[in-house]
Amino acid sequence: MGTRQKSGPRGGLTGLVGRLTGSRSGSFVALDIGSSAVKLLEVRGAGSGPEIVRAGIAPVPEGALQNNTVQDVVAVSDVIRRLVEGLGVHARQAITAVPGPAVIIKKARLTVQPEDDLEALLMIEAANFIPENLDNVSLDYQVLRAEDTEVEVLLVAVRKDILSGYTMAITDAGLEPTIVDVDYFALENMYELNYEASPDDVVGLINVGARYSSINIVKGGTSSTTGDVQAGGGEITDALVKGVGLSYDDAERALAGEEIGGGRDEKIRQIVDDGAADLADAINQSLRFLWRTASDEPLRAIYVTGGGARIPSLVEKLAAKLEVPVEIANPFNHVQLGRNLDVAALEAMAPSLAVAVGLGTRRPGDA
Repeated sequence: MGTRQKSGPRGGLTGLVGRLTGSRSGSFVALDIGSSAVKLLEVRGAGSGPEIVRAGIAPVPEGALQNNTVQDVVAVSDVIRRLVEGLGVHARQAITAVPGPAVIIKKARLTVQPEDDLEALLMIEAANFIPENLDNVSLDYQVLRAEDTEVEVLLVAVRKDILSGYTMAITDAGLEPTIVDVDYFALENMYELNYEASPDDVVGLINVGARYSSINIVKGGTSSTTGDVQAGGGEITDALVKGVGLSYDDAERALAGEEIGGGRDEKIRQIVDDGAADLADAINQSLRFLWRTASDEPLRAIYVTGGGARIPSLVEKLAAKLEVPVEIANPFNHVQLGRNLDVAALEAMAPSLAVAVGLGTRRPGDA
């Protein structure tokens, strides 16, 4: 068989048969649909060097996404439609992701003879680890390594009802869902696009969301293991609303480090600091477990993204607990920015747009 290594962005959840297709050129809409907000980028050009021409973030109504599923398709679709119209987006092909906790991921090593049907073997393998009837899930795979008769494959499965919630919201907004990825791997693609990694380089990528935080241990630019923490910035926002009586919007501003006034700032700082400590503890425990599972080598650095990346003192607390350098990732290091963009506003949104940037590297027909 020879050797086949990973090349280009990781494949998305489009099914083993009848993959969604589309043009590899032109413009695409990268949509990161989260429990608190939809993040949108319109990108054009090759996936290896995308240009961002439009960008925006809009809040999602509370409860529209719960337990990693779209509960209110109409509400989410309306948010997407308003973003598309408000930003003047021209592209119609959309690239999105499902959250890692909604997905089953497994690496498998198979012995494959030249006459074997790899996809048939993978279906047998999938039946052994997926606690669902295979008729109820969408499957995808990527060959990570192939040498002689030994093949290492990444298998990914998601329930069709979960997948359809995201694709229906996109379709109802007037867009065409062309690729569906996983947020873990979109984050990996963002890192690969923007940072140089040696073959032995081991880093942790942490995306801090509203209700959960994803973790990806990456070695040599390729995912080694993934996991998640059922905690995010939303718990601190809730504590500010309940403990100080702030509106949700003011609580979000406070969480971003803004002064609220009214003699409440000291109490706000204490709640945020306590919440950041709890969140850092939860991330630390999960990351250390995944780190031990993934590699005996030391982590060189941790890169933090997501809306919670700028929670005051979170980066410092993580660095102290993990005893490795921790920094907020810049998803625009090697990304061309359109001349009509408000660069200052884009940089303010940068941590929240990391997954969307990774999605923006994907193109129909990726290996």
